Amino acid sequence: MLDLDQENRIFNQGYKLIASLDEAGRGPLAGPVVAACVVLPAGFEFGSEKLKLIADSKILNATRREELFSVIEENFSGVGVGICDNKTIDKINIFQASFLAMKKALGALKEKPDFILLDGGFKIPNYTGQQKNIIKGDSLIFSIAAASIIAKVTRDRLMRKFHEQYPQYGFDQHKGYGTKLHLYNLKKYGPCPIHRFSFGPVKNNKITK
Repeated sequence: MLDLDQENRIFNQGYKLIASLDEAGRGPLAGPVVAACVVLPAGFEFGSEKLKLIADSKILNATRREELFSVIEENFSGVGVGICDNKTIDKINIFQASFLAMKKALGALKEKPDFILLDGGFKIPNYTGQQKNIIKGDSLIFSIAAASIIAKVTRDRLMRKFHEQYPQYGFDQHKGYGTKLHLYNLKKYGPCPIHRFSFGPVKNNKITK
């Protein structure tokens, strides 16, 4: 079970509102990158036993992620989501698109946090507020793990909708990642409008109707 040690250390420094961020969808060959942030106020406690089930989205199954998505929305004081589509990714690269999605997620919040925590090895560039990045934060920090669930569930839902438009690729199964099934269908049908044309496996396949 993840605890609130990191968050409480920040609150003990006098900060009142923490937003924690993570993203989903850096690696896929198709679809958007989605960032999410969740907001904790000072004094936040585990009001629901289900909050104790929150963990890195990658180790949870889809059913549990969907269940916790609702729990997070009900128990955190704010949730924000930011999305950058494949065209933006192709234009500015996935690294910059991930940061842009995070800024969009922060911009979707009703209250501005005075401290942010984020997963990964880099801080958000040109962000003027206080921030701390934590490598593997989604597996170590409670609130970042919660953000990872929001981001993952949101993106998976989007990819299932794209599957309805482009069923030949199997987006409902692999969510755009470069699995054997996806690569086979990419070679067979060519890229579709949501593929990332700046990514090698897509770039190397000619466009078909």
